Amino acid sequence: MARKRIAVIGGGVSGLTSIKCCLEEGLEPVCFERTGDIGGLWRFQENPEEGRASIYKSVIINTSKEMMCFSDYPIPDHYPNFMHNSQVLEYFRLYAKEFDLLKYIQFKTTVCSVKKRPDFSTSGQWDVVTESEGKKEMSIFDGIMVCTGHHTNAHLPLESFPGIEKFKGQYFHSRDYKSPEAFAGKRVIIIGIGNSGGDLAVEISHTAKQVFLSTRRGAWILNRVGDRGYPVDTILSSRFSYYIKNLLSQSLINTFLERKLNQRFDHEMFGLKPKHRALSQHPTVNDDLPNRIISGSVKIKGNVKEFTETAAIFEDGSREDDIDAVIFATGYSFAFPFLDDCVKVVKNKISLYKKVFPPNLEKPTLAIIGLIQPLGAIMPISELQGRWATQVFKGLKTLPSQSEMMAEISKAQEEMQKRYVDSQRHTIQGDYVHTMEELAEMVGVKPNLLSLAFTDPKLAFHVLFGPCTPVHYRLQGPGKWDRARETILTTEDRIRKPLMTRVIEKNDSMTSTMTVVKFMLAVAFFAILISYF
Repeated sequence: MARKRIAVIGGGVSGLTSIKCCLEEGLEPVCFERTGDIGGLWRFQENPEEGRASIYKSVIINTSKEMMCFSDYPIPDHYPNFMHNSQVLEYFRLYAKEFDLLKYIQFKTTVCSVKKRPDFSTSGQWDVVTESEGKKEMSIFDGIMVCTGHHTNAHLPLESFPGIEKFKGQYFHSRDYKSPEAFAGKRVIIIGIGNSGGDLAVEISHTAKQVFLSTRRGAWILNRVGDRGYPVDTILSSRFSYYIKNLLSQSLINTFLERKLNQRFDHEMFGLKPKHRALSQHPTVNDDLPNRIISGSVKIKGNVKEFTETAAIFEDGSREDDIDAVIFATGYSFAFPFLDDCVKVVKNKISLYKKVFPPNLEKPTLAIIGLIQPLGAIMPISELQGRWATQVFKGLKTLPSQSEMMAEISKAQEEMQKRYVDSQRHTIQGDYVHTMEELAEMVGVKPNLLSLAFTDPKLAFHVLFGPCTPVHYRLQGPGKWDRARETILTTEDRIRKPLMTRVIEKNDSMTSTMTVVKFMLAVAFFAILISYF
């Protein structure tokens, strides 16, 4: 029987892992990448291409290497915990080389259209029209994996800023920003306090005369460096923390988190405190913003009411004159113009079962991979989505009925609307551990903690109390990896490796204390297991 052919659209992180997922299930992937290289968002280019995500030269990822790696290919231990974009891209290149993925990619090939075949209701097949070097070609595929991401089309709401057309300085979207040198000695306004807005405010403040960071709502600022210097996502994303959070009210969790964030600096005193709770908005991760605010090089302002030829007037009535530049860090919108009407996007809202499958198709042969904005790393989520989708394509897994899927979608959207402030930014949110556990259960790779507690208590302890890394989902089930146990047990070694560049003598008494602490945690661990199960 001929292998099913799967079209993978996009050669970024989701596309690469989707190719590998196809190969693991014995499917035949053909990846179409419109540019001449892999990497998607993480491939820096001085001149951004239209319709392609773009980053600035200094970008450092805000998820740590242990949390963002692919599940069976750890990031080299000497790489820093939070990598520069060039190192992120290099890791993707190593991954593609290790699993020989490049030979499945057709570069400089644009997907023009994806349409159901006339017999789709029985075959589930698609007609895919592509264009390369001016020539169009039509091919038939048994499945489609759309991996184009959600940072493609710049969202530039100029209609919300009266007078901007009269402004004599320069203004542009943050996707067109590359470096701070052009703003030396200038007065700059940055609109938007997401991750890009915060990063740009900090970087430009080193060269500009003054930076103003304008925000409608304010924001809670999260630091990359957590307690005792560990990457904050390795602390927040443990399975134990996830279980505890499920027992507590959202209000109580928010109160605890806000108190923790205010211990670093008082958000109200710094002009950043929003009306919404900490978990009601995608967090802004920035290590340096409070330092730039307290030194006066960045000033926090409210929303801009209107612009004049040289000034900005804010909603609180204040005014800043002699403004030279305005940068709109106002996010992105996504769309799938090549798809038939089977997937509709309205104001960044889309109906997908578990954020992957359109519920209205007669055959589940179309999957959207990586269309999620998690509180955590997206790479391992894309990978698990790909593992699930390819199982469905192959017929190993089935989806619920259309009515059941629609009910699940409605429930998820209602929960999202209840939790998050109303914004185009908050339409595809998801919590990292919850999403990974949910997908893992459908794939059949969710770790069995009770079984591990009796067969391998040391590993069970790390799986429960340690960071919920992607490697956890290679311990058992389809795609089991024989190095998963060793990799999980050495997680802390890889976190420490790039930091230990100076030899320091260990304190034996401290080591003894840590042994006692670990013993006490082990006792607590088994007590929790007995009560939980």
